[in-house]
Amino acid sequence: MKPVVNLTQQSVVGEIESVLDTYPSHPYQQAFAIPDLRQELIAFVLNRIPSFYSVMSDGQIPLAQAEEGSLAYYELPRKPFEQQLHLQNLIHQGICLIVQEKSDWISNHLCETVEPACEPSHWFG
Repeated sequence: MKPVVNLTQQSVVGEIESVLDTYPSHPYQQAFAIPDLRQELIAFVLNRIPSFYSVMSDGQIPLAQAEEGSLAYYELPRKPFEQQLHLQNLIHQGICLIVQEKSDWISNHLCETVEPACEPSHWFG
C-alpha cells in the first residue's frame, strides 16, 4: 500500500514559517513557537483552503522522512501569485485573530517563561 501525503499541510507550514519571520520576535514568534498556538494557526489556514494530496511511489522518499519535514521535493503544484497572496493573507488574519482571542493567555504564558532574575524589580514601587 502506498502512503498518501498531504501536500497542502507541508506547504502551509512552510509559508507560515516565512510569514512569521516578518513579525517581531516578541510576542508573535514566541507565541507561535508554542505548539498549541502553532497548531491552531495551521488549522485556521487549512480550514480555509482546498487540500492537495499525493500518493508516494516506491522510488520516492520514505514516509518517515516526509513526516520529518524533508518534503522539499514534494511541493504543491505551481500556484499563481494570487493564490500565494491569498494564503499569506489567511496566515496574517489567523495570526491577528489568535493573538486577539488569546492575548491574556499569551501574556501569562510568555511572562511565565521569563527568568525571575531578568524581570524588573518591583521593590522601588
